[in-house]
Parts: sequence; structure tokens; C-alpha cells
Amino acid sequence: MESEVSDIEGGEGKGGISCGTLDFNALPQDCIAVVLSFTSPRDACRLSLVSTLFKSTSESDAVWESFLPSEYQDIIPSSLYFSSKKELYLSLCANPILIDGGRKSFSLERGSGKKCFMLSARDLFIVWSDTPTYWRWVSVPESRFEEVAELISVCWLEIRGKISISILSPMTHYKAYLVFKATTGAYGFDYQPVEVSVGLVGTEVSKRTAYLDAERSRRQRYQTVPRRIGLFSRRRFLGMQASVTPRASDDQYPKGRVDGWLEIELGEFFNEGCIDGELEMSLLEVKAGHWKGGLVIQGIEIRPNLCV
Repeated sequence: MESEVSDIEGGEGKGGISCGTLDFNALPQDCIAVVLSFTSPRDACRLSLVSTLFKSTSESDAVWESFLPSEYQDIIPSSLYFSSKKELYLSLCANPILIDGGRKSFSLERGSGKKCFMLSARDLFIVWSDTPTYWRWVSVPESRFEEVAELISVCWLEIRGKISISILSPMTHYKAYLVFKATTGAYGFDYQPVEVSVGLVGTEVSKRTAYLDAERSRRQRYQTVPRRIGLFSRRRFLGMQASVTPRASDDQYPKGRVDGWLEIELGEFFNEGCIDGELEMSLLEVKAGHWKGGLVIQGIEIRPNLCV
């Protein structure tokens, strides 16, 4: 997979850069490295086009180590070797690594270096997941985790996950997503919505509805419009008031991911960096009492939302 950061690097500037009477090429390389370390990975790559000096400085370990989390040495397995801090950074963007005994994965957002996590299905609280009649644990090659949870059949669907806020990047807007697949025989989700939420444990959180049936979005988009008779619809012609079905927003439906899985947004959270506690994410369908089955749960992903 080609890195977004690498895409920006393009070419190499050959001239110098000056501002008034100040020649930036006359600055010590260590000074330029300090300046670049206060930017972002994306900006460092752009500034590498300014001059040959900026190019060589932007490749230095001093710059790229500043974009890595302060605790990265405790996270990276000692068995992994990287020739430079930039290579390590780009690897963490493209290849999530397993942490916490394989129960979570860790990666970085390419353009900003913000931290991303995915909680595996084993790290979630899933009601009845230890009952083979309702759920079973299987291994699939396309999952980053050793096991995923396959829903056989339940009438009470409840999935919850928690993560410590302290390990998230501060001053960052996060969104959480359930990552899943639907089996060929999936049923019970075509018209029945689920309730999703994200919020601090112990506080009141806002809830909304979502749909796990990806085909519902397409049916909604191409919904049949009532036939018209002249300037009037058939319903108005018969003296009936036409009903308008409210359309759900796009974030209420699953979206395809580049890794082949589906994801549904659970909610969002802004981490100010000064709050302790846990963030809880949930997905429930416990009110209708309908039986449903045919989902494969890989986990819940928490990643920065930079489009705000």
C-alpha cells in the first residue's frame, strides 16, 4: 500500500530559500531539524522540496523520532528492525502491530502521526459470546487478530468495548467504528436498526441508530417515487396526504474498507488530553426481540477524524 506521506515527497529542490536577508541554508542543520520537528510528517515531506539541505534534514532520525509516540520503544517488538526512524514511522502507518498480548492493534495516522487502535473481538464484552449456541470463535486469514467472533443466532445483541483515554493522542478528535463482515446467510438486520454510542464511562452519552445491512443504503438511495397523474401524485389525486419517509444519513450505514471488511460508525469523542478514565463504545439491539445472525466481528477501531 503506497503511503500518503510518501506520495507527497515528489522530488527534490535544488535551490536555496531566503526570507528578506535571512538565508535559511546558512542555518545549522540541527536548528532546521528542531524547526521541522514542530511541524507534522506531511509538512516535513513538503518542506523537503525546499532545498537539498532541507531534504537531508527532513530524512534525519531526529525529525522522525519527534513524530513517533514517546512510548514507541515499549510498543515496538525487539524482533523488528528498521534502518531509520522514518522507515519505522511509515511501517507503523501501513502495518498495525499487535499489542496487549494480541488483544489490540496499534498504528499511526499517516499525515499527522496520531495514534490509532483496534480492540479485537476478544477484548470486547459480547453478551453470550462464551455460549456456542449463539456465538463461535473462529480464525480467518483476512483478520489482523488470531480470532474473530461469528454470530450464529441471538435475540439480544450487545457489544461493548473500553479503552483508556490516557493512551489516545491528546487534543484529537476521534471516531470509533465496529469492523465486521456479513456472512452469506446473514439475517435479521435488513430493517431492524441497532443503537450505537460512544462516551466516557460513568457519564450520560448520546445514542443514535444505525443499520448493519449494507444493502439497505442502496435500497434507500434508489427508493421508488410514487407515480404522478398530470401535475398531481396519485395519492393527492385520491385525497390522501403523501407520507415522506425520512432518509438516514450516510454514517448510519456500513462502508467498505480497503482491507475488505465493513465498518459502521459508533460515535465520536474529542480527547482534550486532561481527562482520565475510559472511553466506552457500544452497539446494541435488545428491544425488538427478533432473532438475528450471520455477522463476523473483528473488533472496534478508534482512529483520528481529521476532516473536522
